[in-house]
Amino acid sequence: MSFTVAIVGRPNVGKSTLFNRLVGKKLALVDDTPGVTRDRRPGDARLMGLTFTIIDTAGLEEADAESLQGRMRAQTEAAIDEADLSLFVVDAKSGLTPVDTDLAEMLRRRGKPVVLVANKSEARGSDSGFYDAYTLGLGEPTPISAEHGQGMLDLRDAIVAAIGEDRAYPEKEDVAVTDVDIPQSSDEGDEDEEPTYDDTKPLRVAIVGRPNAGKSTLINRFLGEDRLLTGPEAGITRDSISVEWDWRGRTIKMFDTAGMRRKARVIEKLEKLSVADALRAIRFAETVVIVFDATIPFEKQDLQIVDLVLREGRAAVLAFNKWDMIEDRQAVLADLREKTGRLLPQARGIRAVPISGQTGWGLDKLMQSIIDTDKVWNKRISTARLNRWLETQQIQHPPPAVSGRRIKLKYMTQVKARPPAFMISCTRSDALPESYTRYLINGLRADFDMPSVPIRIHFRSPDNPFEGKKRRT
Repeated sequence: MSFTVAIVGRPNVGKSTLFNRLVGKKLALVDDTPGVTRDRRPGDARLMGLTFTIIDTAGLEEADAESLQGRMRAQTEAAIDEADLSLFVVDAKSGLTPVDTDLAEMLRRRGKPVVLVANKSEARGSDSGFYDAYTLGLGEPTPISAEHGQGMLDLRDAIVAAIGEDRAYPEKEDVAVTDVDIPQSSDEGDEDEEPTYDDTKPLRVAIVGRPNAGKSTLINRFLGEDRLLTGPEAGITRDSISVEWDWRGRTIKMFDTAGMRRKARVIEKLEKLSVADALRAIRFAETVVIVFDATIPFEKQDLQIVDLVLREGRAAVLAFNKWDMIEDRQAVLADLREKTGRLLPQARGIRAVPISGQTGWGLDKLMQSIIDTDKVWNKRISTARLNRWLETQQIQHPPPAVSGRRIKLKYMTQVKARPPAFMISCTRSDALPESYTRYLINGLRADFDMPSVPIRIHFRSPDNPFEGKKRRT
């Protein structure tokens, strides 16, 4: 991207709607309630051939620095300092307020380019608010409708004029043909070859948990800066915010999510949107870290979140946060291990790491557990090894007999990874009990070192060409 643009303004003027319009996706939560956005969210914007990085910010308000609104303002000011250009959005429909005047003065003191944007200009009676915007002293306002996409061409021209054509349209370097990697077909090579794990590929990690478990504090400690809004209040995070950083040379894309409460307690529309956004982050991620509050672990909602992550097929790691508040650590650790095995039998062998997001204790061990779990999640086993293993399993514990005939497991192969899924060809697959499937899954975990990740086994019976035909007498 050639340059960075921050969208700023008072609450409820349409900043997130404009952000979604520019990135072409509904990434930011949008609601009529003022102050929906709290953290700053970056995105890749495209506007009539113009590409740049856009940052959505919280609505600027005058508030005490220690209050939630004050901390939100600090996040927005950090985004303004980071950006090369600010889009100052005002509401042409409702007109200017004293807050708009104060914000205009703050932007002038920064000394950076500013584009004044008069949003909601399609509304009846918006002309007076549009002309009032001239009094801010930031130049000619650009009338747009972020909701309906009107005025986007004028906005593009205003951005180019403010940032300069050299920054707006940098010359692209020609890419030599020899520098382009041509992917090889997956059909080439030995089908029984087990691919090695690619430890250079970027890893997507979602951080989930109950409200006030310390998810945002944990990510801030990883980054080494106050990138995400934190505080003693529960439910601060609303949007799923992604941040990137490097850990031992590998790019990690981490998603902070809103706290997930029991469904019966989620009544407000805004919280429903936040939880839905968190669920999308889980589906998009590869590994999911479920953050527990070590002082009150294994609440019912904690167990339901773990079960949800496993049902989605994600690799899961447990993080017992606030470990710095635990006094008798050895006794508590032994109790947590016992409860993990007893309360989460569907996640046998799941990695659980005690950490402190406040002090940074245990974070390296947590990251190593994330990498190790991702390796298992991507694991592939050759067909030859699987069929030798299947034969041994049937000798040790034969399948049950149905109507006097023993069910035969004939052939086994891995059909996919992420998570590992296997197909077994057998007779009478409909009569195979669930207990035998669990026996095979537990055997796979133990014999092929596949703890903690969900394992899928599908059974298939061969087609009978004589089924449905009458027997000759």
